[in-house]
Amino acid sequence: MVSQPVRSEPRIKSQESRPTMRHPPFSSKPASHHHLPALEALAMRGKARPAFLLLLLALLAFFHFPLRPSPPVVATAVPRLGLSNLSLARAPAAEALGYAIREAAEESASSRHVSSILFPAWEVFVFAPPGKAGGPGWRCVFQNNATSPANPAGVLPFTKRRMFKCLLPPSVRRLLPFYQPAMTQSSQEAAFPAAGAEELFRWNFLAYESLSTEDDVVLFVKGVNNRQGINRSPNELSCVFGDDPATAVRTVVTSSAQEVFRCAHPKLSAFNSGTEIKTKVTLEVARENRVIPSVAYYTPERRRLATNGPRSFLCACTMVHNVAKFLKEWVMYHASIGVERFLLYDNDSDDGLRSVVDDLNRDGYDVHILTWPWSKTQEAGFSHGALYAKASCEWMAYVDVDEFVFAPAWNSSARPSKHMLTSLLPARDDPAPTGQVSIKCYEFGPSHQKTHPPEGVTQGYTCRRRIEQRHKSVLRLDAADASLLNVIHHFRLKEGYKSKQVRLEDGVVNHYKYQAWSEFKTKFRRRVSAYVVDWTQAVNPASKDRAPGLGFEPVEPRGWAERFCEVRDDRLKALTWRWFRSESGSGHDMAWQSMSTIR
Repeated sequence: MVSQPVRSEPRIKSQESRPTMRHPPFSSKPASHHHLPALEALAMRGKARPAFLLLLLALLAFFHFPLRPSPPVVATAVPRLGLSNLSLARAPAAEALGYAIREAAEESASSRHVSSILFPAWEVFVFAPPGKAGGPGWRCVFQNNATSPANPAGVLPFTKRRMFKCLLPPSVRRLLPFYQPAMTQSSQEAAFPAAGAEELFRWNFLAYESLSTEDDVVLFVKGVNNRQGINRSPNELSCVFGDDPATAVRTVVTSSAQEVFRCAHPKLSAFNSGTEIKTKVTLEVARENRVIPSVAYYTPERRRLATNGPRSFLCACTMVHNVAKFLKEWVMYHASIGVERFLLYDNDSDDGLRSVVDDLNRDGYDVHILTWPWSKTQEAGFSHGALYAKASCEWMAYVDVDEFVFAPAWNSSARPSKHMLTSLLPARDDPAPTGQVSIKCYEFGPSHQKTHPPEGVTQGYTCRRRIEQRHKSVLRLDAADASLLNVIHHFRLKEGYKSKQVRLEDGVVNHYKYQAWSEFKTKFRRRVSAYVVDWTQAVNPASKDRAPGLGFEPVEPRGWAERFCEVRDDRLKALTWRWFRSESGSGHDMAWQSMSTIR
């Protein structure tokens, strides 16, 4: 059964910038309730004894001024205010009306506050301006002067901001609120600067990325549409741009779906000056008088996947984490049957993935990798890819690295053909307005494997469940609805387009889902979907996303290696053995086992 996405809210046609609205200062705290007039009236009536009145006064004073533990080193500090944290602290009226966004890199070269986000498992991602910090020996300094190593974690592709990852020390985890760390070199004395400290951003309440098109700005935000299928009306929202209270600008939001919001470009002459742009963009929820904290930056130029030639007919897009050992097999196989370009959204890999990508590109493959550290954002990443690659790719296959498209008819072919996979898609001159092709999946089990098979997943896993499960889609990028809404690799289409279902006898996706336990247990780290509960949480045990009978801890169930084996299916094993086997000194190797691939 094909999952059908829920209809989104109607779009707003107006693209005009909204005038500045006058709001009271933003705050996430409830307003204080003043009880003194009632107390005074009670005292005037003389119906309570003085001791009772004194006790009541003490209680009211206690609750009127909330107790919030603060670390000693910042007890006198006033958190810096701006669009990055207007939703987190009460701002003076002059700043609240202007919605200032400030670049948080104004401290000394050796120690400075930078934009930082608290991710699950107490990981803190630090985003430093280009060239401002980095190199070996840097540390994060937290509010009680506790430190942890700041390990390099890559560079964001569009803003070139450098990322570092450090752990929140245990001694800080009981201090509330959490403040953003400073960065310092190990050779210097660790001292947390008390002045200008901002609260640490949270990964699930954040504007984290933006992408400009010719017509609008696409903003990616967590914490606004929290439930699948329920989206706020664009009328409740505004996009907010600017670095200074006097120049901040709002524009109307025209679409709101999942974590994707579209709005008009701001009309600011400063953005066309040709100078380096350091302007944050975020989302305002008017009804709640709230601005979402942001690490997203606006640039007016359109961002797109680079291409050196005509538009490719078929590309593939997926989100990855530590898939270096699997990638060559997946790329080589799908390139041989018709995929021309690959787009990988790298979700915090640390297994040498980029080195493997470099190897593939040197051997003539076309593999692009985008750093995408944002937690539980698979749907948003796919939406981003649908826009980012639109000018370079006509069709996009959304299949994961453990999924291989296969057609039974290919078994009669001695070698692969670039037309095999594209034969499952409508022809360029097909009059039928097909916007999406869905292919059902067979789920393969561990097949008695105890470790990752060195010859590859197509050779090592040959036993599967009998009934097909779910499907994966190939999307005509021009047919994607403006909302970019997608569920389980299936996009909502523009009006007038339809989806096509491939028959099982014509094509299927071999999904090597339940691999050897040493590989499968990594799924407990974090589920990539925004709306799928992590497996460590004791909810939804019957979800199709989970393995049947799996617990809530990464503990190998008894008999795991023999599970999910209802049908032996070695068709793709035989096919890849014929196509990719090569002679070696020790016998036979698969092509992807060699460091040098041959096309």
